[in-house]
Amino acid sequence: MTKRICACLAALMVLALASCGHEDPKNLISKDEKENRVVNLFSPMEKTDPDAENVARTASDLTVAMAEEALGVTMVYRTYTAEDYQDKTYDDVCLDRARNNMDDLYLLNPDAVLALGAEGKLMDLSGLDSVKNLREIILTANTVDGKLVAIPQEVVAYGLFVNVDLFRQYNLSLPETPEDFLECCRVFQENGIETPVGANRWWLEAFVFAQAYASLYNGGNTQAEIDALNRGEARYSDYLRPGFEFLQTLMDHGYIDAEKALVSEAIESERPDFLAGKTPIVMAYWGAANTETAYGATDFEMQVIGFPSSLGQMPVIPITGLAVGADAEHREDAARVIDIMVSDEALKLYSKTNRVISPSKNVKVDCVPALKPLNDRIEEGVYVLGSNAGMNVEQWGNTCLIVRQLLGGATVDECMAAFDELQDAALSKS
Repeated sequence: MTKRICACLAALMVLALASCGHEDPKNLISKDEKENRVVNLFSPMEKTDPDAENVARTASDLTVAMAEEALGVTMVYRTYTAEDYQDKTYDDVCLDRARNNMDDLYLLNPDAVLALGAEGKLMDLSGLDSVKNLREIILTANTVDGKLVAIPQEVVAYGLFVNVDLFRQYNLSLPETPEDFLECCRVFQENGIETPVGANRWWLEAFVFAQAYASLYNGGNTQAEIDALNRGEARYSDYLRPGFEFLQTLMDHGYIDAEKALVSEAIESERPDFLAGKTPIVMAYWGAANTETAYGATDFEMQVIGFPSSLGQMPVIPITGLAVGADAEHREDAARVIDIMVSDEALKLYSKTNRVISPSKNVKVDCVPALKPLNDRIEEGVYVLGSNAGMNVEQWGNTCLIVRQLLGGATVDECMAAFDELQDAALSKS
């Protein structure tokens, strides 16, 4: 189960940040540790030239250069590749390396943040100067046992990518609630669009989270509810059931092709029909609207909105982050590097280069017009976390895998029993 969860989340990282190739000397800063103070960084990204086409890597490199210049250190890039590690996922490798103090600085997915934070393997970053500028969402998502153990350089938001022209053609408003969404799908299907929602095996959990946790993160006593879940006084399955029932309804009506989604990779499967105007709705992360290899160049008006929920359009946000090994050889320098990389100065450069949501409340993104509806909701403080290191059951990866069970024919009750097992296992360890 753990390995499969890591595989789910590794895919998220690869898609959001882009995985990379071998440790090519031309892509690496010098590794001469005898003459330089070094900080070893393990991530899916190799060192690139400032004019590299991959803007995610370029943006990161620019902030690394700021830290190197300010601190007089050299960043040594240690890069994950599937070829190098064969059967091990990125998250498997991160866990192994952090537990064995092999690096100083890590770019971690949510499940690794939770696992390593709970084990005491990550340094507490709450004392960094830059922390005071962070959005509350960052503190909530990456705090384990009262310690802030990871800080991202961007907030990765997921939403629905919709063909506005098709909605107008059939006199439909963009959906706010599950009921609205079902009605839109009904109208599309009655007008010859057999499968209105393009889906894949990675991201359907975002529908679930919007249903499950809209109230928890928007108006409820968030920490009290999470504490109750962690003590076993409330059940994750009770929160998640409405989302799974909603997905089952979409499948029962043929609005989502469950059989196809179960074997489809993200974007690859649904992109052709969406771009051709055959599918009105797909789901993806923020960055997909910025790149022509995904949805950055459509022949129709596209908007990115939140997932339907009882509280309206709901962005879903899983949080990755930079983290320092608690016992790393160069942990003090590594912490200083993070402090500079997530400073307002660095994040302004990062956000300008990559056009992403910043973890700093002081840095606003100049997003493409299609992303404005999603960005507006987040700026209003309306969102659901798809990952939260303060929950004792990892959310994104587990839900991804159990959604696949639903796609494969499991009942909603069977899926809820799987969550109960995960919660009981977590309680037995506490």
